[in-house]
Amino acid sequence: MVRTMTFVSALLRTARRARHLPGLPVPFEPGGAPAPAAGLPDSRDVLLDAPDDRLAPALVSAALGEYETAAALLAATRERAEWENRDRYTVRLAAFAVSRPEWLAGWLADAPHDPDALLVKAELAIVRAWGSPARAERLRDVAPLIHSAADGDPADPVPWRIALDHARGTHASHTVFEELWGEAIRRSSHHYGCHVAALQYLSAQWYGSHRECFDFAERAAEDSLPGSLIRALPARAAFAYLVGGGGPSIPHERIDAAADLGIELSGAYEAGDPWPAEVRNLLAYVLVVRGRWPRALEEFRRIGPYATSFPWLHLAADPLGQFLELREFVRAEAAAGPSWGRERQKPGRARSGGHYA
Repeated sequence: MVRTMTFVSALLRTARRARHLPGLPVPFEPGGAPAPAAGLPDSRDVLLDAPDDRLAPALVSAALGEYETAAALLAATRERAEWENRDRYTVRLAAFAVSRPEWLAGWLADAPHDPDALLVKAELAIVRAWGSPARAERLRDVAPLIHSAADGDPADPVPWRIALDHARGTHASHTVFEELWGEAIRRSSHHYGCHVAALQYLSAQWYGSHRECFDFAERAAEDSLPGSLIRALPARAAFAYLVGGGGPSIPHERIDAAADLGIELSGAYEAGDPWPAEVRNLLAYVLVVRGRWPRALEEFRRIGPYATSFPWLHLAADPLGQFLELREFVRAEAAAGPSWGRERQKPGRARSGGHYA
């Protein structure tokens, strides 16, 4: 992580020095006037982790202490088997409940066996345990809540995504991990959230290696459906490798191939679509670290106004500020012409096995 952060920090220092060089565009100045150009939205219009049109009313109601809108939203995702939306909304509602838990407490008091309320309760417990100095002990206490959420709807894969996160934090063995992974994919073989949770477990930061992480991601992408966010999983493996300090174990060609697959996926969605926003933010990060300025600029265009905390929170406590500053640096690099903006040649994507599905 140190090497990659040092690299990106060096980029930003260069951007600050370059602001006064003749012939270069003037980038965004934090606290100053925005500089929209090259198809990028005005910096004042960029939002961090903006909710979609279905989640926003639920968060507004929760802020008023009311749970009914959130309950209706999650019930609809369960009844329609919208597992990806269900996972996203559960994560966002639990994050909101960290500081504003009254609405969830009221929901649980009125409907203690509601499968949707139990799901948010389990996710909230995981979030709080991960943030505790006594993480391992707190996580062990969460296990019964995850079981209750899983029993609430046996078809729901989201409790098993939570279980995979729980396994990572409790130092579960590979045998336990594979059992949980089997339960998850039996319910939804192409669930993106479960794949991300598995990838994190297999990363070098936790209980696997960079190679194992890439193998899993590439095999999962090969097995995925057209347009599935799982096709960006190799880019996520590349991110884990880059923030982990890199090294000789993964060749640059494999990283660039992962980015190329992510670019292909991103191009399948309309620019400014909030659904693939996090994947596009992740992809922009990988492209920046690889110095692929024109491609990175195009990804920032596709992101539009939808900045996400991940992955920019890995750079600084102000993810939106880092997003905007790096976006303007990339714009300046791409505008500088072939001598500065030349993109590296990249071979075709490598294939590898290792997907547990």
